[in-house]
Amino acid sequence: MIHHSVLAASRKEGTFKGVGGVDLYYQSWHPEGKVRGILVIVHGLGGHSGRYSNIVQHLTPLKYAVYALDLRGHGRSPGQRGYINTWNEFREDLRAFLELIQSQQLGCPVFLMGHSLGAVIVLDYVLRYPKNASKLQGAIALAPTLGKVGVSPVRVFIGKMLSRVWPRFSLNTGIDITAASRDEQILAAYAQDTLRHTRATARLATEFFATVDWINVHATDWQLPLLILHGGADRVALPAGSDIFYQRLTCSDKLRIEYPGAYHEIQSDLNYQEVLTDLEHWLERHL
Repeated sequence: MIHHSVLAASRKEGTFKGVGGVDLYYQSWHPEGKVRGILVIVHGLGGHSGRYSNIVQHLTPLKYAVYALDLRGHGRSPGQRGYINTWNEFREDLRAFLELIQSQQLGCPVFLMGHSLGAVIVLDYVLRYPKNASKLQGAIALAPTLGKVGVSPVRVFIGKMLSRVWPRFSLNTGIDITAASRDEQILAAYAQDTLRHTRATARLATEFFATVDWINVHATDWQLPLLILHGGADRVALPAGSDIFYQRLTCSDKLRIEYPGAYHEIQSDLNYQEVLTDLEHWLERHL
């Protein structure tokens, strides 16, 4: 039985070749009739492409197509859970995904959105590939992990120590599931979600912190229209991190909205309607 609100959208799924010829999974939702814009979603650590139904249900009636991939080591894509060799794998996988979308949807405005770790992948991609980024209409960072993260310093230290000698060493991130949302139904659904995982490897940890440092250093190079949406009570990605980054941006087209009391999965928190309305208005202004 299809949920009535997604009836107008058709869902497709497929794979594309990532770095090293890995077949990465993606899914897409398409409105009836002419597409006005495309939103590409990059999920966070332990997440997958199926976690953004609120966004899909909000945007497809407005004639947006939505594309989302499962990062390597996540969801339906192959690879050790939460492992990468180098950050370059995330970056090049995203590049291949965007090329696929742009070949399918020629000439349609594309917006790139990342959530949590996915926001770091998006920010890094745009800063590393300004030529490719110039083809995008804008970028959106949902709850980006740009400052302190809700992982114990001990776990971070272990990751940094082991990255060279045992890069595939994996441990539970220890991030409290209740930090995701204030909505009990959402938490119950997350607990049942078999595609979700809570693993991170030593190598991913060191690559992640190095990338965040690099992004913060290069904030002044940012050119693309940017929207940052962050929960004020986010214990996973502390909001101060995105605020500091935002203050350093010298581009003229930037907007940051902080939602008091909201948690980490702001697209699924109690105030998700408010978040989606702000997203919609920003997209409409940049079409």
